[in-house]
Amino acid sequence: MTVSKAGSLQSGRKHSVRAGALGLAIGLVATFSGAQAAQAPTHVSMMPMLQAATAAMQPTAVAVTDIDFRRGDGGSGKLVLRFDGDGAAPDLRTQGGNVVINLGGATLPSSLQRPLNVTDFATPVQRIDARQGAEGPQVVLSARGEFEPMAYQSGRDYIVEIVPRGGAVAATPAALPAPVRAVGAATTAATMGQAATATVSDVRSYSGAPVTFNFQDVPVRTVLQLIADESNLNIVASDSVVGNVTLRLQNVPWDQALDIVLQAKSLDKRRSGNVVWVAPQSEIAAFEQAKEDARLAIEERAEMTTEYIPISYGNAEDIAKLLTEESKSSSGGGTGGASQQRGFLSSRGSLSFDRRTNTLLVIDIPNRVSEVRRLVNMLDKPVDQVVIEARIVIANESFARNLGARFGVSGTKERVNVGGSLVAPEGSTAFAPGGLNVNLPTPIEAPALGFTILGNTIDWAVELQALQTEQRGEVISNPRIVTSNQREAVISQGQEVGYLTVTGGQSNNVPTVQFKDVLLELKVTPTITNDGRVFLAMDVKKDEVIDYLTYAAGEVPLISKRNVTTAVLVDDGQTVAIGGVYEFNDRSSLSKVPFLGDIPILGNLFKSRGREKSKAELLIFVTPKVMRVAQRPVG
Repeated sequence: MTVSKAGSLQSGRKHSVRAGALGLAIGLVATFSGAQAAQAPTHVSMMPMLQAATAAMQPTAVAVTDIDFRRGDGGSGKLVLRFDGDGAAPDLRTQGGNVVINLGGATLPSSLQRPLNVTDFATPVQRIDARQGAEGPQVVLSARGEFEPMAYQSGRDYIVEIVPRGGAVAATPAALPAPVRAVGAATTAATMGQAATATVSDVRSYSGAPVTFNFQDVPVRTVLQLIADESNLNIVASDSVVGNVTLRLQNVPWDQALDIVLQAKSLDKRRSGNVVWVAPQSEIAAFEQAKEDARLAIEERAEMTTEYIPISYGNAEDIAKLLTEESKSSSGGGTGGASQQRGFLSSRGSLSFDRRTNTLLVIDIPNRVSEVRRLVNMLDKPVDQVVIEARIVIANESFARNLGARFGVSGTKERVNVGGSLVAPEGSTAFAPGGLNVNLPTPIEAPALGFTILGNTIDWAVELQALQTEQRGEVISNPRIVTSNQREAVISQGQEVGYLTVTGGQSNNVPTVQFKDVLLELKVTPTITNDGRVFLAMDVKKDEVIDYLTYAAGEVPLISKRNVTTAVLVDDGQTVAIGGVYEFNDRSSLSKVPFLGDIPILGNLFKSRGREKSKAELLIFVTPKVMRVAQRPVG
């Protein structure tokens, strides 16, 4: 649809004035040329007078005072040309990837004739050139991609929007540069690089049939009538909708064209079914304010009603705090109410609660009471429950090997006599009495093998000790707990281990028994998400007494502590490992007699060797299971 009622009468008047001025100028030129030919010796020039007369007959030209560019809705580029007077008639046309705006009879000051780089705005427009072309002053917009140009005039502002096809550009930045303006010589490259904190506004989608408007200085009511014919809507314009508008839109949805016209003339609309009311923004705002004032006035005169609302699953006090600004307790729980208005209650309404019966008391106008009851029905629902099962596995594995020896030499007949003794076990005569020279047993009690080599003069007594131990163990703790959604639950098991401490002075020491908690504890707060998963904020603790340290005052327990604090998102019924610790220990020891222990082969009798290896692993697994709770009908 192309509407081109673009002021043909005005255009004809302009052409006639210009033609008359041109004919008068030609006549003056011919007259003065003939006179100059007849009087050749005379050197008086009449050309300045001719130029002055011609300029006086031409209309006064307007000038561009400001060039402004910014990012519009949907990633469009918006160029605003501001003139210093009325009567500007720019002409827009598309040449390939460029949009050329001929300023017509308007002038473009030299201070504004410069290029502007606007690529940072992420619009189809990449560059703006304001220059003096062959056809007069013009502004050229260099764009890329597929786009649709549209232009309209509001007062002394001529606005050109370059809208990308598809409604958005490929890349939308999170932060945009400040609008680029060219005002006299103040525009510099630094102006275009300024940052702004404004974000991209929400993009509105348009679905109307495309229309094309190309007219100049046409009444707004005429444009509204054309849009009504195209959209099959009933448009009612207020009597205060006046003025003319200049538009050039190509293949623009009619609903977007309507918004542009309203924006250009500071108008607004309200739709009811297929009827659209168009009026100035101030008039619509005043109408809505008066409507709201009337509603409040009716509420002030409406009759008050009282209703008791029992709460089944929630807490009446908590719900009362949600619906009012403050709640005050009363005789069995709470009375009184708030005189201030907060959302769901009117200025005269009040809301109180009773703890004993878990009931709300609402006093307000009927429609507000109905709204409170609807909200209570939405909030007062049973909460799903969660079973949290934790499994704590502690696996230990150790290996130890020790080898040692001790021997002695004894003599008879006073030929050889070495001090010491190798005492045989009680009631045993396996070892002959004699001297004990080397004692390198294993660090711990171990099986021993002893023998004696008897001679006529010298007796050799030898004892070998060897030990090899292997240990494997697994400790499994399986705490399990049930709780409601978003309610913290704690389960613990363990003991208190006592130990003695001494307090007082040097001469008055008082022993005191103190205790330490050695616990297996699970603390968890589950949150069931809308998609059926469970978010767990949990703290798992596992303590264990592994040894006692002996002091003068007594023994103090040595406690091994294991703790995990975490938050994890788990599917319903899924088992996840939330933590683990792996420890590995490998230690070797060697004790020997200097020099003698370094003798090959024989030196093994003067050595004691030990080798220990241990592995410990801690794993914590968690499995949440959601138990759905259905609401029972109240009967």
